[in-house]
Amino acid sequence: MSKGYWIVRVDISDPETYKKYLAANGAAFKKYGGRFLVRGGKYEVLSGAARDRNVVIEFKDFETALACYRSPEYQFALSERAQSAEVDVVVIEGYDGPQPADS
Repeated sequence: MSKGYWIVRVDISDPETYKKYLAANGAAFKKYGGRFLVRGGKYEVLSGAARDRNVVIEFKDFETALACYRSPEYQFALSERAQSAEVDVVVIEGYDGPQPADS
């Protein structure tokens, strides 16, 4: 079974309000087994547009990743974020097929 991921890109406009979201989102991630693979950190844009912050969160599968986003716990965290950030979120299924070296 393939893992599920959130790919998140964020521009924060109100850091103080955004802190409320950060304090609240952990309940959902803990409940659904979310694991940060990328959380901020150094980056270099090689093509396309960028946002200030990038996050990748891993879940046991695609369905769990969706359930976390739709959960009451995460919806509460979103309400805490209010208008403090411009955010792109993609929930995507991982790939377990052959890799270039395997073909």
